[in-house]
Amino acid sequence: MMYRYDRVTLEFKKIKYSEIFYKTVLATVVLFTLFSLTYKLDRTKIDQLTDEEKLIIISDYNEFSEEKLIAKITELNFRFPHIVLAQAKLETGYFKSESFTYANNLFGMKQAKARANTAVGTSRGHARYDSWIESLYDYALFHNAYLNKLRTESHYYGYLGQNYAEDPEYVNKLKTIVVKQQLKTKF
Repeated sequence: MMYRYDRVTLEFKKIKYSEIFYKTVLATVVLFTLFSLTYKLDRTKIDQLTDEEKLIIISDYNEFSEEKLIAKITELNFRFPHIVLAQAKLETGYFKSESFTYANNLFGMKQAKARANTAVGTSRGHARYDSWIESLYDYALFHNAYLNKLRTESHYYGYLGQNYAEDPEYVNKLKTIVVKQQLKTKF
């Protein structure tokens, strides 16, 4: 049995199940109607955009900035986001390399053959992506396939040093970037 407190009489009064049922149905109908109207209004706004305006919005969304990269890394919930950011900086020469500017490749990734990936082809032996966001998504897929079970930074760095880069100083360079640029404070 359910009760409601009456502030006037200062007593608890029984509530009929039919009253609860009707109020629940009414609340559900109201919420559904509000949601439907909101969705319809948003769709109408999108439908009213010209093709050029849609392209501008997509272009703005895909435009790269380090702040957007940090936000996306955070959104994707990488275990060691500061290391991921350090890798992007190192692999792209601080976002100036040809691999990044022409192929949108943030991590020097090769096109994967044994796992799901977002690459649309290759460029100079490395994966090519439609946008930097697709490159980050591909790294997330790589991370999920190979790095997900690593629980400590030292294991993470160890994997990168043994399996990811050809440069024997790769891990030391990453650690230097993390410390000098205080990347842990960005997440």
